[in-house]
Formats: sequence, C-alpha cells, structure tokens
Amino acid sequence: MLTYFASLNPAALLRACPGGIAQGLIWGVMALGVYCTFRILDLADLSVDGSFATGGAVSIMLILHGWNPELTLLVALVSGLIAGWVTGILHTKLGIPAILAGILTQISLYSVNLNIMGKANQAINVNQTALRITSNAMLLWRTIGIMAVFCVLLPLVLYWYFGTEIGCAFRATGNNAAMSRALGINTDRMKILGLAYSNALVALSGGMLAQYQGFADVNMGRGAIVIGLAAVIIGEVLGELVGGKHLNFYLRLLFTVIGGIVYYLVYVFVLWLKFPANDMKLLTAIVVAAFLAVPYLRQKRRNSFHHAGALAKKEGGEG
Repeated sequence: MLTYFASLNPAALLRACPGGIAQGLIWGVMALGVYCTFRILDLADLSVDGSFATGGAVSIMLILHGWNPELTLLVALVSGLIAGWVTGILHTKLGIPAILAGILTQISLYSVNLNIMGKANQAINVNQTALRITSNAMLLWRTIGIMAVFCVLLPLVLYWYFGTEIGCAFRATGNNAAMSRALGINTDRMKILGLAYSNALVALSGGMLAQYQGFADVNMGRGAIVIGLAAVIIGEVLGELVGGKHLNFYLRLLFTVIGGIVYYLVYVFVLWLKFPANDMKLLTAIVVAAFLAVPYLRQKRRNSFHHAGALAKKEGGEG
C-alpha cells in the first residue's frame, strides 16, 4: 500500500488538470444539448451518440479539404441539426417512440459517418493547421480561455432564446404537452425543433473535440449520452448546493457546463490513481447513478424528518 501511494506523483495530477478542464468545457457544450431534450423537452434522445461523431467527422474532413477550422464547426452544427430533425420526424410524424427513433438515427449515422470519412478514422496534421481549439501544450491555456468565454456566452444565448415566445412554447411542451396542445401550441413542431437544436449543439461539441484531439473516429460518440447525462446531473446537484433558491435558469445552464468540467476532473483524478482504463465506463455509470440518487435521497430524508417532526408535535399536543 505504501509503495502504491509513493508511486503517485501530485505534479503529474496538476499537469493533467488543464487538459481535463479543456475537455470538460468541450463536453459541457454537448451537455447543454442533452439538457435541452432531457430536462426541458422531457425526451430521452439516444441519437446524440451518432451526431457527436458526425460533427467530428464533418469538421475533420472539411479541414483536410482546406476549409477554415472555425467555419467547419458551423457545418458540423448544421449536420447535427439535420440529424436531430430526422429523429424528430421519426418520432412525431411516424409515431415511433422517442427512444427508438433516437436509436434508429444513431445506427444510421454510423454508416453515414463511415461514408463521410471513407474509413473508421481520419486525422489532421495539428502542426500544419491553425487550430484555435487544440491540445497542444503550448496553446492549451488559450484553448481553455476560448472555450470558457464560449461556454459563458452560449448559456446566455439559450437563456434569451427560451425567454422568447417560441422558447416558452418549447418549454411548455416539455412541461405539459397536453395542456400546450390545448393552448394551440404545435407540440410536434416544438419536439422536432428541440431535437434539432439539441443535436446541433452535440455535433458542434463533436467538431470541437475532433479539432482538440486532432482526429475523428467513427466510435468517438460511443457513450456520449452517458457523459452528457453525468454533466447535467452533476451540474444540477452542485447548482442546488451552491445556488439554492437563487438558482435561476441561466445558472442551471451554466452549472451544466460546470458539471462537464467536474466530471472530467474526476476522470483525470481516477486515471491518476492508476485505475484500469477498461473500468472507466463502469466508473461513469457509478458516478451518474450516485448523482441521480442524491436529489431523491435528500428529498426522502427531508420528508422523513418533516414527517417525524409533525408526528412528534402531534403527540406532544395530545400529551
């Protein structure tokens, strides 16, 4: 045991943290997309595993064809928009349950991504490409700065949008679809838009990650939905602990990004502890399950104490 702890180098952990923060910010953008469907629209969308890889594939292939890296991210965003639109059409117009519609889109995108790249993975020469989002150690803090600014502004844009008339209709659909239809809201249209917006953000994040790591892989989105959910849940728990009653909608969105950062810092910490890399998916599942259980257990504990207090008060009054 002493030998194990002696082998751990704190300096190595500190050196790995900036990379964890950068990746956490990138995945935070993806988590915002998951938040749109999971929390606002109240839909389970599994197509994000495919659209994440699509964003990466589109960005890398366009860079290889001489496109500006920043412009490729816009095209990646549009590709995710189309993928989400397809999922929405399958769900609303063909009557396929949302979770199955997402699976169908995800499976289809696997072949689409292979056709986009021509093979299972494609890489760019990071030394010959002017990337603003890069894992290059010399430019890593610049990447963190750019992503930090973007991750502060993006929730502001979403906060503004969800305050507009169409944004309120979107939120109302997720809150109570039957009442929304009674008020004249086209809920099918809102679901299609929501799925399209969500996958657009997911694909944008995929493009960013592909540029950061210098390559795209057909399997890079595998398990992305779990990481996105982990970021959302961690962000909600931390937001409730820090903000409490003052936690408004913008802060919820911002804490979703912070959840992504915390998740990746935990990931870095576990790797530093020399846990087997093969067990990381298991760890992710455990972390998500733990944070999902926290709100329920807190509420149950609060209700138990409230019930016990009321019972004691009643017995005292009778005495």
